[in-house]
Amino acid sequence: MGRFLLIAACLFLTACGDKSPPRNLEDACAIARERPKYMRAMERSERRWGVPVPVQMAVIHQESKFVGNARTPHRFVLGVIPMGRQSSAYGYAQAIDGTWDMYRNGTANRGARRDDIFDATDFMGWYMAESRKKLGIPLSDARSQYLAYHEGHAGYARRSYRSKAWLMAVANRVEDRAQLYYAQLITCRR
Repeated sequence: MGRFLLIAACLFLTACGDKSPPRNLEDACAIARERPKYMRAMERSERRWGVPVPVQMAVIHQESKFVGNARTPHRFVLGVIPMGRQSSAYGYAQAIDGTWDMYRNGTANRGARRDDIFDATDFMGWYMAESRKKLGIPLSDARSQYLAYHEGHAGYARRSYRSKAWLMAVANRVEDRAQLYYAQLITCRR
């Protein structure tokens, strides 16, 4: 009976999938070697929506550090009483409920899950393609795409990010990481 339970537990964990991050998030080639499925997902999104793989990787790194079931922290009242999470953001792309629903309706991908790398990268490609269409942001502009991703299309159009020095610094880091990942991927992909 003990052996049966051990086998059942292993099968259950395998079926749930690995939501943990790759070991070396600083090296795009290491990510590609360790998680070829991630690269297939991002390449598929790039083919469909035109968003370069390094841009997707840099945004995922910033949003979830490649943790498939990432959530925002809990809020607390009086420092001890939990009052829910800071937002409904979840998964690799940290998509919030309303935007995720817009994606699922807009793409007819009703069964999409935020903790599935293929769905998360497809969402990211869709959202950034919408940012290009609505706001004129080039798909390769990781900094501006991230600002629109974080602030939403209306917030970006209002330039709400300008009053957030911390967010501007984060967007600059996303741009730097996209350039780093691009340079690294040249050496290992081709």
